[in-house]
Amino acid sequence: MILWRSRGYLPHFDGEHTTQMVTFHLADCLPTALLRRWRDELQYLPVLEAERERRCRIEEYLDRGHGNTWLRDPRIAELAETALLFFDRKRYNIHAWVIMPTHAHTLFTPFPPDSLSTILHSWKTYTAREANKILAHTGAFWYREYYDRFIRNEEHFARAKRYIESNPISAGLCTRPEDWPWSSASWPLRHR
Repeated sequence: MILWRSRGYLPHFDGEHTTQMVTFHLADCLPTALLRRWRDELQYLPVLEAERERRCRIEEYLDRGHGNTWLRDPRIAELAETALLFFDRKRYNIHAWVIMPTHAHTLFTPFPPDSLSTILHSWKTYTAREANKILAHTGAFWYREYYDRFIRNEEHFARAKRYIESNPISAGLCTRPEDWPWSSASWPLRHR
């Protein structure tokens, strides 16, 4: 079954066996006022063009590392990576991932009956609870929404994987994808 749904501002596509690229970020790293300003600035563009520009602005802003960069802490990054991989090949196939200082990107295919929303809920609930314990923090850890794009074909899949694994380079965090420790690009080197 294929389902479009919305819990708030963003529509989500939940389709059985549909590979998805998903970005989710920390609660405080992308101010709501900034999102509103961008919405107002882009409202006169055609819808697809406005959405593309909005996504680019969000990605660039996230890469700058504003707000708490809790995922820079190796304990929290490892926690997040472990959570992503825990049900790999059981509830979903995870094809690529990266844990950045303020956000995470994943590329995965859910297995029914698990859906995109149940998988994201599981990841975010578990990591928020455990990270808050480690950090002695209370309150929201993750932003409640996430950004998802279903993968259309093999070329789109390859571009998404390359984008995810190269994100630390474009953010100025390393010079080669395999040098970033919390990524599918470095996973084979760390687990020989």
